[in-house]
Amino acid sequence: MLFAQLPTPPAEPDTPKLLSSIRSRTDTASLDDLPPLVLGGAQFNHQYNDDPFKLPIKDIIKRCFDSGVCAIDTSAYYGPSEVLIGNVLADPEIRKLYPRETYFIITKAGRIAESTFDYSPSWMRQSVERSLTRLHTSYLDIVYAHDVEFVPLDETLGGIAELFKMKDEGIIRNVGISGYPVPVLIKLAKLVRNKLGRTIDAVLSYSNFTLQNRLLKFALQEFHDAGVKKILNGSPLSMALLRSQPPHAFHPASPVLKSKVAQAAMLTASYNVELADLSMRYALRHWEGTTVVGWSSLFEVNAGIQSYWDSKNEDLAAEDEILIQQVQEILGDSVDEVWTSGLQDNFDYVL
Repeated sequence: MLFAQLPTPPAEPDTPKLLSSIRSRTDTASLDDLPPLVLGGAQFNHQYNDDPFKLPIKDIIKRCFDSGVCAIDTSAYYGPSEVLIGNVLADPEIRKLYPRETYFIITKAGRIAESTFDYSPSWMRQSVERSLTRLHTSYLDIVYAHDVEFVPLDETLGGIAELFKMKDEGIIRNVGISGYPVPVLIKLAKLVRNKLGRTIDAVLSYSNFTLQNRLLKFALQEFHDAGVKKILNGSPLSMALLRSQPPHAFHPASPVLKSKVAQAAMLTASYNVELADLSMRYALRHWEGTTVVGWSSLFEVNAGIQSYWDSKNEDLAAEDEILIQQVQEILGDSVDEVWTSGLQDNFDYVL
Protein backbone atom coordinates (compact mmCIF):
# COMPACT_ATOMS: atom_id res chain seq x y z
CA MET A 1 0.00 0.00 0.00
CA LEU A 2 1.39 3.40 -0.96
CA PHE A 3 1.17 6.40 1.35
CA ALA A 4 1.48 10.05 0.49
CA GLN A 5 4.47 12.20 1.22
CA LEU A 6 3.73 14.86 3.81
CA PRO A 7 3.74 18.45 2.53
CA THR A 8 6.49 20.60 4.04
CA PRO A 9 5.21 21.72 7.46
CA PRO A 10 5.06 25.43 8.25
CA ALA A 11 7.34 26.98 10.85
CA GLU A 12 5.99 26.90 14.39
CA PRO A 13 4.70 30.22 15.71
CA ASP A 14 6.18 31.38 19.01
CA THR A 15 2.73 31.65 20.60
CA PRO A 16 -0.49 30.31 19.10
CA LYS A 17 -3.54 32.52 18.95
CA LEU A 18 -5.64 32.50 22.14
CA LEU A 19 -8.51 30.04 21.84
CA SER A 20 -10.53 31.02 24.92
CA SER A 21 -10.10 33.19 27.96
CA ILE A 22 -8.31 31.82 31.01
CA ARG A 23 -10.09 32.66 34.22
CA SER A 24 -10.96 31.16 37.57
CA ARG A 25 -14.36 29.50 37.55
CA THR A 26 -16.68 30.43 40.38
CA ASP A 27 -18.90 27.42 39.60
CA THR A 28 -16.65 24.40 39.10
CA ALA A 29 -19.67 22.15 38.57
CA SER A 30 -20.57 23.91 35.33
CA LEU A 31 -19.32 22.75 31.94
CA ASP A 32 -20.31 26.00 30.26
CA ASP A 33 -16.69 27.20 30.12
CA LEU A 34 -15.33 23.99 28.62
CA PRO A 35 -13.09 25.17 25.75
CA PRO A 36 -13.68 24.12 22.13
CA LEU A 37 -10.52 21.99 22.23
CA VAL A 38 -9.41 19.60 24.97
CA LEU A 39 -5.92 18.09 25.20
CA GLY A 40 -6.24 14.31 24.97
CA GLY A 41 -3.96 12.35 27.28
CA ALA A 42 -4.08 9.03 25.44
CA GLN A 43 -0.97 10.15 23.55
CA PHE A 44 0.99 10.04 26.82
CA ASN A 45 0.89 6.26 26.71
CA HIS A 46 2.93 3.43 25.21
CA GLN A 47 0.14 2.63 22.75
CA TYR A 48 0.80 5.83 20.79
CA ASN A 49 4.41 6.61 21.75
CA ASP A 50 7.29 4.19 22.35
CA ASP A 51 8.51 6.16 25.36
CA PRO A 52 5.93 8.64 26.69
CA PHE A 53 8.35 9.65 29.45
CA LYS A 54 10.49 11.36 26.78
CA LEU A 55 7.63 13.52 25.51
CA PRO A 56 7.79 17.26 26.31
CA ILE A 57 4.60 17.00 28.36
CA LYS A 58 5.20 20.09 30.50
CA ASP A 59 5.84 22.16 27.37
CA ILE A 60 2.74 20.69 25.69
CA ILE A 61 0.46 21.40 28.65
CA LYS A 62 1.85 24.89 29.19
CA ARG A 63 1.45 25.75 25.51
CA CYS A 64 -2.12 24.46 25.62
CA PHE A 65 -2.97 26.47 28.72
CA ASP A 66 -1.23 29.54 27.32
CA SER A 67 -3.38 29.16 24.21
CA GLY A 68 -6.69 28.72 26.01
CA VAL A 69 -6.88 24.95 25.68
CA CYS A 70 -7.51 24.78 29.41
CA ALA A 71 -8.77 21.21 29.73
CA ILE A 72 -7.10 17.77 29.78
CA ASP A 73 -8.73 14.41 29.14
CA THR A 74 -7.00 11.25 30.39
CA SER A 75 -7.80 7.84 31.90
CA ALA A 76 -6.59 5.43 34.54
CA TYR A 77 -6.29 2.99 31.62
CA TYR A 78 -3.80 5.13 29.68
CA GLY A 79 -0.64 3.70 31.22
CA PRO A 80 1.47 6.47 32.80
CA SER A 81 -0.72 9.28 31.41
CA GLU A 82 -2.34 10.36 34.69
CA VAL A 83 0.99 10.32 36.52
CA LEU A 84 2.79 12.29 33.81
CA ILE A 85 0.02 14.87 33.64
CA GLY A 86 -0.21 15.09 37.43
CA ASN A 87 3.53 15.72 37.72
CA VAL A 88 3.16 18.72 35.39
CA LEU A 89 0.11 20.08 37.20
CA ALA A 90 2.02 19.84 40.51
CA ASP A 91 5.00 21.72 39.07
CA PRO A 92 5.44 25.01 40.98
CA GLU A 93 5.65 27.05 37.78
CA ILE A 94 2.37 25.63 36.45
CA ARG A 95 0.64 25.95 39.84
CA LYS A 96 1.62 29.60 40.03
CA LEU A 97 0.54 30.42 36.49
CA TYR A 98 -2.63 28.32 36.48
CA PRO A 99 -4.56 27.77 39.71
CA ARG A 100 -6.74 24.65 39.75
CA GLU A 101 -9.97 26.55 39.00
CA THR A 102 -8.57 27.80 35.68
CA TYR A 103 -8.57 24.40 33.98
CA PHE A 104 -10.62 21.20 33.69
CA ILE A 105 -9.33 17.73 34.55
CA ILE A 106 -11.28 14.88 32.95
CA THR A 107 -10.53 11.20 33.51
CA LYS A 108 -12.12 7.77 33.22
CA ALA A 109 -12.62 4.66 35.33
CA GLY A 110 -13.77 1.08 34.82
CA ARG A 111 -11.38 -0.11 32.12
CA ILE A 112 -8.30 -1.71 33.66
CA ALA A 113 -6.56 -3.47 30.76
CA GLU A 114 -7.27 -4.37 27.14
CA SER A 115 -9.73 -7.11 28.10
CA THR A 116 -10.25 -6.35 31.80
CA PHE A 117 -13.12 -4.20 33.09
CA ASP A 118 -14.52 -3.56 36.56
CA TYR A 119 -17.51 -1.29 37.07
CA SER A 120 -18.17 -2.41 40.63
CA PRO A 121 -18.84 0.45 43.06
CA SER A 122 -15.77 -0.40 45.14
CA TRP A 123 -13.42 -0.39 42.16
CA MET A 124 -14.87 2.77 40.64
CA ARG A 125 -14.33 4.59 43.94
CA GLN A 126 -10.82 3.18 44.31
CA SER A 127 -9.96 4.22 40.76
CA VAL A 128 -11.28 7.76 41.27
CA GLU A 129 -9.39 8.15 44.54
CA ARG A 130 -6.19 6.97 42.84
CA SER A 131 -6.76 9.45 40.00
CA LEU A 132 -7.18 12.28 42.52
CA THR A 133 -3.80 11.37 44.00
CA ARG A 134 -2.05 10.96 40.66
CA LEU A 135 -3.42 14.22 39.31
CA HIS A 136 -2.76 16.19 42.53
CA THR A 137 -6.29 17.53 42.82
CA SER A 138 -9.15 17.45 45.31
CA TYR A 139 -11.82 17.13 42.63
CA LEU A 140 -12.31 15.98 39.03
CA ASP A 141 -14.40 17.96 36.56
CA ILE A 142 -15.70 14.91 34.67
CA VAL A 143 -15.26 11.20 35.31
CA TYR A 144 -16.46 8.86 32.58
CA ALA A 145 -17.33 5.20 32.92
CA HIS A 146 -14.77 4.10 30.35
CA ASP A 147 -15.51 2.05 27.20
CA VAL A 148 -18.87 0.86 28.47
CA GLU A 149 -19.68 -1.26 25.39
CA PHE A 150 -17.48 -4.16 26.51
CA VAL A 151 -19.62 -5.35 29.43
CA PRO A 152 -23.38 -5.92 29.70
CA LEU A 153 -25.03 -2.54 30.14
CA ASP A 154 -26.80 -3.51 33.35
CA GLU A 155 -23.42 -4.35 34.88
CA THR A 156 -22.22 -0.77 34.45
CA LEU A 157 -25.05 0.71 36.52
CA GLY A 158 -23.56 0.01 39.95
CA GLY A 159 -20.35 1.78 39.04
CA ILE A 160 -22.16 4.70 37.44
CA ALA A 161 -24.34 5.01 40.55
CA GLU A 162 -21.14 5.19 42.60
CA LEU A 163 -19.88 7.99 40.37
CA PHE A 164 -23.09 9.91 41.08
CA LYS A 165 -22.56 9.28 44.78
CA MET A 166 -19.09 10.80 44.52
CA LYS A 167 -20.63 13.69 42.60
CA ASP A 168 -22.99 14.26 45.53
CA GLU A 169 -19.94 14.20 47.83
CA GLY A 170 -18.24 16.88 45.70
CA ILE A 171 -15.15 14.99 44.55
CA ILE A 172 -16.60 14.57 41.05
CA ARG A 173 -18.30 17.53 39.44
CA ASN A 174 -19.86 15.73 36.45
CA VAL A 175 -20.56 12.09 35.57
CA GLY A 176 -20.12 10.78 32.06
CA ILE A 177 -19.97 7.68 29.89
CA SER A 178 -17.51 7.05 27.08
CA GLY A 179 -17.06 4.54 24.31
CA TYR A 180 -17.11 4.00 20.57
CA PRO A 181 -20.53 2.74 19.37
CA VAL A 182 -23.03 5.58 19.35
CA PRO A 183 -26.16 3.39 19.61
CA VAL A 184 -24.84 1.74 22.79
CA LEU A 185 -24.03 5.09 24.39
CA ILE A 186 -27.55 6.33 23.65
CA LYS A 187 -29.07 3.19 25.19
CA LEU A 188 -26.95 3.48 28.31
CA ALA A 189 -27.80 7.17 28.78
CA LYS A 190 -31.48 6.24 28.63
CA LEU A 191 -30.95 3.25 30.93
CA VAL A 192 -29.24 5.42 33.55
CA ARG A 193 -32.15 7.85 33.46
CA ASN A 194 -34.73 5.06 33.67
CA LYS A 195 -33.10 2.88 36.36
CA LEU A 196 -31.03 5.32 38.41
CA GLY A 197 -33.24 8.39 38.06
CA ARG A 198 -30.19 10.49 37.13
CA THR A 199 -29.13 12.07 33.86
CA ILE A 200 -25.67 11.72 32.38
CA ASP A 201 -23.78 15.02 32.37
CA ALA A 202 -21.37 14.26 29.53
CA VAL A 203 -20.81 11.70 26.77
CA LEU A 204 -17.53 11.19 24.95
CA SER A 205 -17.48 9.17 21.74
CA TYR A 206 -14.40 8.88 19.56
CA SER A 207 -13.90 8.56 15.80
CA ASN A 208 -17.61 9.17 15.23
CA PHE A 209 -17.52 12.69 13.86
CA THR A 210 -14.79 12.86 11.27
CA LEU A 211 -14.33 13.41 7.56
CA GLN A 212 -15.09 9.70 7.18
CA ASN A 213 -17.81 9.12 9.82
CA ARG A 214 -20.57 11.54 10.87
CA LEU A 215 -22.75 9.29 13.06
CA LEU A 216 -22.26 11.23 16.31
CA LYS A 217 -23.73 14.40 14.86
CA PHE A 218 -26.71 12.49 13.48
CA ALA A 219 -27.42 11.23 17.05
CA LEU A 220 -27.25 14.52 18.96
CA GLN A 221 -31.00 14.87 19.42
CA GLU A 222 -31.29 11.39 20.93
CA PHE A 223 -28.61 12.23 23.49
CA HIS A 224 -30.35 15.48 24.37
CA ASP A 225 -33.66 13.64 24.68
CA ALA A 226 -31.97 11.37 27.25
CA GLY A 227 -30.98 14.44 29.28
CA VAL A 228 -27.28 14.49 28.36
CA LYS A 229 -25.87 17.99 28.82
CA LYS A 230 -22.60 17.79 26.85
CA ILE A 231 -21.55 15.56 23.97
CA LEU A 232 -17.83 15.64 23.24
CA ASN A 233 -16.24 14.51 19.99
CA GLY A 234 -13.03 12.57 20.50
CA SER A 235 -10.33 11.76 17.97
CA PRO A 236 -11.38 13.78 14.90
CA LEU A 237 -8.56 12.05 13.00
CA SER A 238 -10.06 8.66 13.94
CA MET A 239 -7.14 7.49 16.07
CA ALA A 240 -4.59 8.72 13.52
CA LEU A 241 -6.28 6.95 10.60
CA LEU A 242 -6.98 10.15 8.64
CA ARG A 243 -3.44 11.24 7.85
CA SER A 244 -0.70 10.70 5.29
CA GLN A 245 1.27 8.25 7.40
CA PRO A 246 0.07 4.66 7.76
CA PRO A 247 -2.24 4.03 10.73
CA HIS A 248 -1.01 2.36 13.90
CA ALA A 249 -0.87 -1.43 13.77
CA PHE A 250 -3.64 -1.72 16.37
CA HIS A 251 -6.13 0.38 14.40
CA PRO A 252 -9.39 -1.60 14.02
CA ALA A 253 -10.55 -0.12 10.69
CA SER A 254 -11.09 -2.57 7.84
CA PRO A 255 -8.32 -3.10 5.27
CA VAL A 256 -10.63 -1.65 2.62
CA LEU A 257 -11.14 1.56 4.60
CA LYS A 258 -7.42 1.87 5.31
CA SER A 259 -6.67 1.46 1.60
CA LYS A 260 -9.21 4.13 0.64
CA VAL A 261 -7.78 6.54 3.23
CA ALA A 262 -4.30 6.01 1.76
CA GLN A 263 -5.69 6.87 -1.69
CA ALA A 264 -7.36 9.98 -0.26
CA ALA A 265 -4.08 11.05 1.32
CA MET A 266 -2.33 10.74 -2.03
CA LEU A 267 -5.01 12.94 -3.56
CA THR A 268 -4.76 15.68 -0.94
CA ALA A 269 -0.96 15.60 -1.07
CA SER A 270 -1.16 16.27 -4.82
CA TYR A 271 -2.78 19.59 -3.83
CA ASN A 272 -0.08 20.10 -1.16
CA VAL A 273 -2.71 19.56 1.52
CA GLU A 274 -2.09 17.18 4.41
CA LEU A 275 -5.09 14.87 4.90
CA ALA A 276 -4.84 15.29 8.68
CA ASP A 277 -5.12 19.08 8.35
CA LEU A 278 -8.11 18.83 6.01
CA SER A 279 -9.77 16.29 8.31
CA MET A 280 -9.19 18.40 11.39
CA ARG A 281 -10.61 21.52 9.77
CA TYR A 282 -13.66 19.57 8.60
CA ALA A 283 -14.37 18.18 12.08
CA LEU A 284 -13.86 21.52 13.84
CA ARG A 285 -15.86 23.44 11.24
CA HIS A 286 -18.90 21.20 11.46
CA TRP A 287 -18.91 20.16 15.13
CA GLU A 288 -20.74 22.55 17.44
CA GLY A 289 -19.17 21.76 20.78
CA THR A 290 -15.95 20.46 22.28
CA THR A 291 -13.42 18.26 20.51
CA VAL A 292 -10.76 16.14 22.25
CA VAL A 293 -7.45 16.00 20.36
CA GLY A 294 -4.22 14.24 21.30
CA TRP A 295 -0.87 15.92 20.66
CA SER A 296 2.66 14.60 21.24
CA SER A 297 4.74 17.69 20.37
CA LEU A 298 4.61 21.46 20.36
CA PHE A 299 4.41 21.36 16.58
CA GLU A 300 1.27 19.23 16.79
CA VAL A 301 -0.23 21.60 19.37
CA ASN A 302 0.42 24.61 17.18
CA ALA A 303 -0.86 22.84 14.07
CA GLY A 304 -4.02 21.73 15.87
CA ILE A 305 -4.79 25.18 17.18
CA GLN A 306 -4.05 26.69 13.77
CA SER A 307 -6.53 24.20 12.31
CA TYR A 308 -9.13 25.52 14.73
CA TRP A 309 -8.64 29.07 13.47
CA ASP A 310 -8.41 27.91 9.86
CA SER A 311 -11.76 26.18 10.30
CA LYS A 312 -13.28 29.64 10.81
CA ASN A 313 -11.82 30.95 7.54
CA GLU A 314 -14.65 31.14 4.98
CA ASP A 315 -12.35 31.39 1.97
CA LEU A 316 -10.44 28.30 3.06
CA ALA A 317 -13.73 26.53 3.79
CA ALA A 318 -14.79 26.97 0.19
CA GLU A 319 -11.48 25.53 -1.05
CA ASP A 320 -11.70 22.66 1.44
CA GLU A 321 -15.20 21.74 0.35
CA ILE A 322 -14.05 20.92 -3.18
CA LEU A 323 -11.34 18.63 -1.84
CA ILE A 324 -13.63 17.11 0.79
CA GLN A 325 -16.07 16.07 -1.92
CA GLN A 326 -13.27 14.33 -3.81
CA VAL A 327 -12.07 12.57 -0.65
CA GLN A 328 -15.56 11.34 0.16
CA GLU A 329 -15.96 10.10 -3.41
CA ILE A 330 -12.83 8.01 -2.90
CA LEU A 331 -14.20 6.71 0.41
CA GLY A 332 -17.46 5.83 -1.34
CA ASP A 333 -19.56 3.40 0.68
CA SER A 334 -16.95 3.54 3.47
CA VAL A 335 -18.34 6.95 4.49
CA ASP A 336 -19.97 6.36 7.89
CA GLU A 337 -18.46 2.87 8.05
CA VAL A 338 -17.78 1.70 11.60
CA TRP A 339 -15.86 -1.19 13.08
CA THR A 340 -17.04 -3.74 15.62
CA SER A 341 -16.54 -2.71 19.25
CA GLY A 342 -18.13 -4.28 22.30
CA LEU A 343 -20.79 -6.89 22.98
CA GLN A 344 -23.50 -7.58 20.43
CA ASP A 345 -25.98 -7.98 23.30
CA ASN A 346 -25.56 -4.28 24.06
CA PHE A 347 -26.65 -3.37 20.55
CA ASP A 348 -29.64 -5.71 20.90
CA TYR A 349 -30.54 -4.49 24.40
CA VAL A 350 -34.23 -3.58 24.65
CA LEU A 351 -35.04 -0.76 27.07
